[in-house]
Formats: sequence, C-alpha cells, structure tokens
Amino acid sequence: MAPTLEEQKLTDECTELPLSLPKERGWRTLHLYQFQGFWCQSAEIQSIMSFQKHFQANDTDIVVASIPKSGTTWLKALAFAVSNRHRFVPNSKSHPLLNSNPHDLVPFLEYKLYANNQLPDLTNISEPRLFGTHIPFASLGNSIKNSDAKIVYICRNPLDTFVSSWHFLNKVKPESGSPISMEEAFDMYCKGIVGFGPFWDHMLGYWKESLLRPNKVLFLKYEDMKEDGAFQLKKTGKFFGFPFYFGGGERWCG
Repeated sequence: MAPTLEEQKLTDECTELPLSLPKERGWRTLHLYQFQGFWCQSAEIQSIMSFQKHFQANDTDIVVASIPKSGTTWLKALAFAVSNRHRFVPNSKSHPLLNSNPHDLVPFLEYKLYANNQLPDLTNISEPRLFGTHIPFASLGNSIKNSDAKIVYICRNPLDTFVSSWHFLNKVKPESGSPISMEEAFDMYCKGIVGFGPFWDHMLGYWKESLLRPNKVLFLKYEDMKEDGAFQLKKTGKFFGFPFYFGGGERWCG
C-alpha cells in the first residue's frame, strides 16, 4: 500500500534531518547521529519520530526501558511472566517464553513496531500491553509520560555494559565494516558516543523520574536482581499490580 501524504512527509523529513545533525563514527554503522540529545543510527530516527507522533499509551501498558546490553532480554522475560501469570501457568510446557523470544513477546517500539510500519495496529494486543524501548525518558513522548502506564527500567554497571556492547556490536558488525578496537570504543563510550547514550544521561533520566513518581517508574539494578532475584521479582510484581504472595521457602504463588 502506498504511503499516505503524512507518512511520505515524515519520511522526507527524516531523510534530510541527519544532514543537519552532529555525527560521529558509529560502532555498528558508519555513523551515529546526535538526535534529541542522544546518539542513534540514521535508520532509527524515523521510527522514533513516528513513535513519538502516533503512539497512544493505555493506562494499563507496561514499558520495559533500558540502555542496550544492560539486561533487557532478562527483564522482558520477567515482565512478561509476571504480568501474564493469570493467563499462563509459569511451569506449563506451553508457556510462550518456552517457544518465543522475549523480544517477540515484548516488542521494541522503535525497532520492531514503528520501524516496519509507521502506523502499526496495536489494538489486538491483549492487556496489559508490554513494550520495550531504549529511548531516553525525555524523548518517550507525552502519551506515555502523562498516562498511568508503568515503566520499569533496568540499570547495569557501566563497565559491564560497555564490555558487553563492544563484544556484541563487533560480532554483528557487517563484514564490510572495519572492527573497532576496545581502546577506541572505550574512549567513545566515555564521551557518551554509544547507541542511545550518553549512559549517565540515560540512567539519570529514569532514576530522577523514579524518585519523583515512584508509582510511575520502577528503577531496578541488574546486580541487585542477580543477588536477590526473589525480592526484586516481588517488588516488580507489586509495582505492576500483580503481587506475589510468598510461602514455603521460595515457592511463588499468584
């Protein structure tokens, strides 16, 4: 189907926009562009702008937010399992998490949804709808920020996040691209030149909002989840409105 006039206008705007944005060498692509105060690939700009313009949050939505390589897949799986306990028995052999990737069950707004279709139909998703994003809090859009939708954010030690990012991005880098050394990547990371970075700006945006509106944003730490997963899971369930009741050691009951 041919794009609408509005969609074509957005496409044209996004094609021209990178020409006026600050840019630096990219980790995975040729360049990263500084857009709305953070760094991203040129292909991501249109999907982010489309999401900001068109997405309408429901009050029951749950958004899993993170900077890349900080425990996103893990948190997506936990968020899906916790919020869908009433639909899927956790130890069932037919549980969706045993047959589907967490990124399919909790799709990225800026990658899977708005990257493939500027106006995706989200009406057929069962509530609570779960979405993932790497977008900084300031750029989430008013629809999410002004609704009762919940945001759960995961933060990881920046050194571990850097090392994981370097290994991952060098692994998926196109063969035509030259590898980036760890020393060069570390220098770029410290300057904030990394996808959806700077790291500290990204983390502090969600951290400050979690202090201002603790019923809106739950701030989790990767290291705390590894150390005491049961406590963090209980806290997450309560935040979502699906509390756990613990009894008999570590047996979890809905």
